[in-house]
Amino acid sequence: MTDQLPNYPTLNPQAKLSKVEGVKDHSKFLAGPLATELADENPNFGHDSEVLLKFHGTYQQDDRDERGQVGEDGKKKKAYSFMVRTKIPGGKLTSAQLLAELDLCDELANTTLRITTRQGLQLHGVLKSNLKKSIARINEIQLSTLGACGDVNRNVMCCPAPIASNIYRETQALADKIADHFAPKTCAYHSVWLTDSSTGEKELVGGMDEKAGDGFDVEPIYGKHYMPRKFKMAIGFDFDNCVDLYANDLGLITITEGDKILGYNVIVGGGMGTSPSVKKTFPAVAKRLCYATPENVMQVIEAVFKVQRDYGNRDDRKQARLKYVIANWGIEKFKAKVEEYFGGSLPDPLPNDVYGFDDHMGWFEQGDGKWFYGLNVENGRIKDTADFQLKTALREVCRTLNPGIRLTAHQSILFTDIAPENKDKLEAILKKHSVKLSEEISEVRRWSMACVAWPTCGLSITESERALPGMIDQMEVELARLGLSSEKFTVRMTGCPNGCARPYNCDVGLVGRARNQYSVFVGGRLLGDRLNFMYKDYVPSEEVVSTLVPLFVYFKTERQPNETFGDFCHRKGQEDLAAWVGNFATVK
Repeated sequence: MTDQLPNYPTLNPQAKLSKVEGVKDHSKFLAGPLATELADENPNFGHDSEVLLKFHGTYQQDDRDERGQVGEDGKKKKAYSFMVRTKIPGGKLTSAQLLAELDLCDELANTTLRITTRQGLQLHGVLKSNLKKSIARINEIQLSTLGACGDVNRNVMCCPAPIASNIYRETQALADKIADHFAPKTCAYHSVWLTDSSTGEKELVGGMDEKAGDGFDVEPIYGKHYMPRKFKMAIGFDFDNCVDLYANDLGLITITEGDKILGYNVIVGGGMGTSPSVKKTFPAVAKRLCYATPENVMQVIEAVFKVQRDYGNRDDRKQARLKYVIANWGIEKFKAKVEEYFGGSLPDPLPNDVYGFDDHMGWFEQGDGKWFYGLNVENGRIKDTADFQLKTALREVCRTLNPGIRLTAHQSILFTDIAPENKDKLEAILKKHSVKLSEEISEVRRWSMACVAWPTCGLSITESERALPGMIDQMEVELARLGLSSEKFTVRMTGCPNGCARPYNCDVGLVGRARNQYSVFVGGRLLGDRLNFMYKDYVPSEEVVSTLVPLFVYFKTERQPNETFGDFCHRKGQEDLAAWVGNFATVK
């Protein structure tokens, strides 16, 4: 690959660009008016700052349960607060870091911590007055929020299993390398959040524009306009796609021989977000692009990244993800452009593809004399309730056993480096606090996950995290009645079509369509390499499970040997499913 950038398209000042592009253009590398507004008395930020905050790892939100309540002045108010997301490549952190995040959720947030679907952590309910302190303290424990949100490379995912072998060490090291290489380099983050200065915005970024030129002196990858939209990367194995590779803008399917990494099949253009009312939008699973060696994989990634940077849609954010470039160009033209940026031809992918998926729950030997334990955390929410005290249990585990911590792409947690004599101690701590072991959780609950949605997410149309557990309760009863409790299939719910919990490539996807109503999707599968399809639309929340039960009955009646529920629905198709269910209802 050459060191020189191709003659990439520059932003035409006469072009019709989105408002967000204008904010970035005038932000002085993400500084904008953040420092000034952070110091004022308002409970919220203005529009430009609200856009820029995302790049710094935080979203301005308001409590939807309280929205519209009348304040003392007789006017309707919004209860503003902030979500703060920690970017953790590969989900790898220490007990001390997890304890510090738990302290933060108690002291400065809403007393809960959340594991994300991309192996990160989120605080919710942080007030503006506590925002700077929250971000500064996260940095004090050698973690960061920079680039956890916004039009940049998001948290780099990789298989979190702490197996003591070369292939796992190398993929985790590669995730760190990618995360560092594509992290924003602007000094605005440090100036706004990590200094005690109360300087205004001009002093904050003094001289930056004059030194920056076209922007690549400050941001060698991004330039002053950053990416057209968010960019997501993940590294997994053909034998274990636990990070949902096909849902990412760029995925690396690691090809191995014994304990050696031979190379990577590069797949591109995955993305879950869609707007049902905008027909030009759609979810997509990634397409196979090329094969990369361990020696040139970083150059290949950078070439793909820069093609999206330079040719992604900057006037319509609904079509700004990489999947739309590929849909408009075709994979052949896209590959040719990537090769131009790479500086040479790239071979086709090897025949290898994903064929396994392990959520790493339960006990496993690491290969170095120690063990790790995967604990299922329903929807990633770490909290104490009257029924179980997960947060308290985690504190005791971390303080007593000091394990390594890994977060999974299914919102769960791995305790690593457990000595054999401490296995019983770990389980005893969890049981003492009424935390169910992973072995005690049903298959359908184990393979389910939900986004946050109401009350804090501003994009959500209806409930998700608060609704799914009750639906799983009902589903457990129905599956047991049908003798299907041991079936392994994914159930994912989101409060809106943006798809943060990846609902469009799973066996059963439940997507918020209107208040207390959902679109029901079926026909994807655990491997995540195939889109599902809409089975029914606008299903009331109380009818979601009863809508699925006839499909479970049909599956039990006519499945083929070893066929999964998702594969069965895919084979039958929407029309066949609907016809059978109609006849089933008539007979019943």
